[in-house]
Amino acid sequence: MQIDIRTDSVSPIRQTFANLQRRLGADKPATRYQEAMYDLQPETSFHYRPLWQPQYELYDARRTQVVMQDWYALKDPRQFYYGSYVNARARQQDTMEKNLEFVDKRGLLASLPAHLRELLTLGVVPLRHVEWAANMNNAAITAYGFGSAITEAAMFHTMDRLGIAQYLTRIGLLTGDKEAVDAAKTAWMEDLAWQPLRHAIEDLIVRDDWFELHVAQNLVLDGLLYPLVYQRLDARLSADSPAFSLVTDFMSAWYAETARWVDATVKTAAQESPANAGVIAGFAFAWLDRFQHALAPLARRLFADEADAALGEALAALTKRLAGLGLARTADTASDTPAPAAAAA
Repeated sequence: MQIDIRTDSVSPIRQTFANLQRRLGADKPATRYQEAMYDLQPETSFHYRPLWQPQYELYDARRTQVVMQDWYALKDPRQFYYGSYVNARARQQDTMEKNLEFVDKRGLLASLPAHLRELLTLGVVPLRHVEWAANMNNAAITAYGFGSAITEAAMFHTMDRLGIAQYLTRIGLLTGDKEAVDAAKTAWMEDLAWQPLRHAIEDLIVRDDWFELHVAQNLVLDGLLYPLVYQRLDARLSADSPAFSLVTDFMSAWYAETARWVDATVKTAAQESPANAGVIAGFAFAWLDRFQHALAPLARRLFADEADAALGEALAALTKRLAGLGLARTADTASDTPAPAAAAA
């Protein structure tokens, strides 16, 4: 008996899903990101309105003052979907674990001079509480945002902030064990250098407009705080030891990466209409004034006589960044965001 083995190719009848055909035109293969992002937002057939906000549907585009014809225009330039996001973060975590192990084995943080260990304990480790607030704010964006283009990216951002909070806790443990972490919490709750920032962040947490949370947290506060701590302070401490650079390597790389996503979404929304640009500028500059005031005591803690220059440099860079996104400070950019004077009360 003779057996002939041959191969046949099977051509798919359709290259992609119907919703992607409607969006992208011709029947052509879509990327994994497009398949995992487009048209996942529930829009019809809701069973009930939320009891805590009966004026809205369960998923409702009216939860923000920003208006978009197509919420899926707020795409992620990184094209992160679950698989690509997890793979990227896994590689970064492997690097961070090696860095932390290197610092731990050699006691590089624990052996720093006492004044530098105190600086890290009382000036950096309390940022884990800021990151926890950022985690909650981005969870709110995920819960109440509209369009899976931005909500799935916000969920990735939510988990990133939890991871950064954990890294900051480990920095505390490497600097002075549990006592340093406890001292950092006490500083967050009681130290006068932290109270204006804590006040501002607690006011931000209770804001209802999810796009305001995105602008205030991910653009304005991060745009001031990350350059201050993970760039300027890092440059200052690296003269004494490379340890701080090693244990904050993820934060530096993460900020550069995620700023691309934040800028892309804010710029796209602002370009949608002059009304959007005015609303977003109102969010940005009101919170810029608030956080500039709130960060001044922390800048003095970190940089002493150079505090004004350090904060001014971060402020100038962020102002230039906002201008590049099409946001300008005008008389029409007023918002009901608490003013800086309220933070000092």
